[in-house]
Amino acid sequence: MKSTSQKILGVWNTKTVVAVAIGAALFGVLMNYGGIPVFTNTKLTTAMIIPVIVGAMFGALPAAIACAVGNLIADLIGGWGYWFDWSIGNGVLGFIVGLLPLYGANIDEGIFKPVHAIIYAVACVIGNALAFGVITPIMTTLFYGGELEVTFLQAMAAGLSNTLVLVVIGIPILIILARRNARSTDLKLEEKEEQNI
Repeated sequence: MKSTSQKILGVWNTKTVVAVAIGAALFGVLMNYGGIPVFTNTKLTTAMIIPVIVGAMFGALPAAIACAVGNLIADLIGGWGYWFDWSIGNGVLGFIVGLLPLYGANIDEGIFKPVHAIIYAVACVIGNALAFGVITPIMTTLFYGGELEVTFLQAMAAGLSNTLVLVVIGIPILIILARRNARSTDLKLEEKEEQNI
């Protein structure tokens, strides 16, 4: 059983580091090539499945790092310069999405009930509102001193499209992962019981 700090910070080992690195790379690629444009430099993107998987399997901080670094990789691939305001915003969103275990959704042990899906959906809405409605505009002002009108419009488009992907695609992914892990846990319990006989 993981402690609260492990659920938030993750259990850092080689597997976690590799998962974060792969997650960040996939996030960067999907941000560029796995989406449909919905506004200026904003897409309805499949990259949002990365914090769902990394968060569910490894914790909130690994999900945050995968998203933040992944956004930097997306900026590099896209060639439009580095936008640290959006990297931080994506990191905040990844962290909030990755808090699944804190409210009882233990994907590793096959636990993801309807109540967890509802809490997760609410967390996705709040996470997007905080990440792109508050954090990103503040960071835009601090880093670039830019015009916030476009940032707010981009943030609104990103928040809505991200929430759509996180909920409509994310919940089925979490259900599938939980069921797979539940079967794996049951098999391990059966093996232990057989060994004890």
